[in-house]
Amino acid sequence: MIVRTLDEIVGTERDVRAETWRSRRLVLAGEKVGFSLHDTVLYAGTETRMWYANHIEAVYCIDGEGELVNEETGEKHRIEPGVMYLLNGHEHHTLRAHTDVRTVCVFNPPVTGREVHDENGVYPLLTEESEENA
Repeated sequence: MIVRTLDEIVGTERDVRAETWRSRRLVLAGEKVGFSLHDTVLYAGTETRMWYANHIEAVYCIDGEGELVNEETGEKHRIEPGVMYLLNGHEHHTLRAHTDVRTVCVFNPPVTGREVHDENGVYPLLTEESEENA
């Protein structure tokens, strides 16, 4: 059993920051449970373009307001507390945060914690084994 608090993660290598977001990684690939779990905040007034070519992601909004744009279809969706979206088709998408938007995110396959979005908004597919062989 693993019990972990958000306070334990803040300021550690599991507390990852970028220009438009901050992700606190509660569960990572190293736990070997088949998914990763993140508490992520997208900053007010920012726009984050993403494409998870190698992962499926479920996102559940728990605070804030924003807009999700499916870049492939042009569809727009209001994001607010209680809204979930699932990127089960590896959709190119943009999240526009009108306020700070706090979400709980689940990735499959799990991320290792070392991933950084590339120029296309993609996380590379890293595994714990690739860390051991590096």
